[in-house]
Amino acid sequence: MNIENSIIAAFKELEEKFGINLEYQSLYTNVSNNKLKEIFSTLHYNFTLLFKSMNERLPTDENGAHFWAEQSRQLITIIEITMKIYYDLKNTKYSFEIEEYYNQLIYNCRNFLCNTGGSLLPPNMAKIQLYYTIPIFLTNNTITIDSPDHSYYSLLKPVGSGSYADVYKYKDLFYNKYFALKRAKKKLSDKELERFKLEFSAMQTLSSPYILEVYNYNNEKNEYIMEYINYTLYDYIKNFNSTLDITSRKKIVYQIFRAFKYLHSKNILHRDISPKNILLKCYDDVNVIKLSDFGLIKIPDSTLTSFNTEFKGYFNDPNLIIEGFNNYNILHETYAITRLVYFVMTGKYNTNKIQNINLKTFITKGLNSDKSKRYQNIDDMLKYFKNV
Repeated sequence: MNIENSIIAAFKELEEKFGINLEYQSLYTNVSNNKLKEIFSTLHYNFTLLFKSMNERLPTDENGAHFWAEQSRQLITIIEITMKIYYDLKNTKYSFEIEEYYNQLIYNCRNFLCNTGGSLLPPNMAKIQLYYTIPIFLTNNTITIDSPDHSYYSLLKPVGSGSYADVYKYKDLFYNKYFALKRAKKKLSDKELERFKLEFSAMQTLSSPYILEVYNYNNEKNEYIMEYINYTLYDYIKNFNSTLDITSRKKIVYQIFRAFKYLHSKNILHRDISPKNILLKCYDDVNVIKLSDFGLIKIPDSTLTSFNTEFKGYFNDPNLIIEGFNNYNILHETYAITRLVYFVMTGKYNTNKIQNINLKTFITKGLNSDKSKRYQNIDDMLKYFKNV
């Protein structure tokens, strides 16, 4: 199907039957195709006009109410044009969704609207909410996937957002599996974009089952593809905290130790340790943690080490506010990992009231205000954790 032809056909049908109206064009500035932008604005205008007219007969009582014949026919036509362009553009770079409330509203209207003699509005139908500042049509981000036979588009569904980037998931039909895409935000400074690229290149050089895999970087769009993971550690612990036993929790902790021991062996400090920056992949027979979000890593001799020196990271040592984030070292890293271990073992953040004596001893040492008494490395943490 020719996509451009479908857009022009819808535009001409609207122009002939209703005229083009640009009153709501500002709600669709993210639509790259100008004709499609005008189609959305015109459809939006007519939905608003016709539903405003319907509201004159709403709400209905148990007997329903009559909706005028001419407006019924117009609304049927607007819905038909909407659904045709929706299906014509499905799985293309111009694909879109209809906002949830209006999608259900359109579905309901199709069940009672009549072409002749007017329509019987259903009993107990409430007044319709009119959208003056909310878009009815929501454009989908898409990614172009090249398979051996042809190229096709896959929808990008938002799964997360941070200071520098947005994360989406999509399904690759060739491999029949989900991947994730991390896209830099549009208004990053040169230094911020440089750090975003450093994150990718650093992760690409690492090879460990406990490091999130990344695949390729798109320089034109400043985005890269990575493996898609089921949970953040935060979500996993919160969802299963009431059923997780001590053995399962310890398995996760030991994986965390192995992950950071590997990272530190490469002279890399993560600096942004949080249960939301550690992912957990669920296989049929095992769960595996994955370190992610390497945007603040500290690498020896990196010119970006002093960049973003303000205090960051929920689990970081508060003394860094005074010491300076650029002075972050292994003792700050073990502090944050200690807090992470406590979260895994308890599902809690507050370390003030620890009931288990062995766990309390482990946590107290890791969070000691005297850094010389903290864990000096991961092996040190492993030795003491065996007593928990």
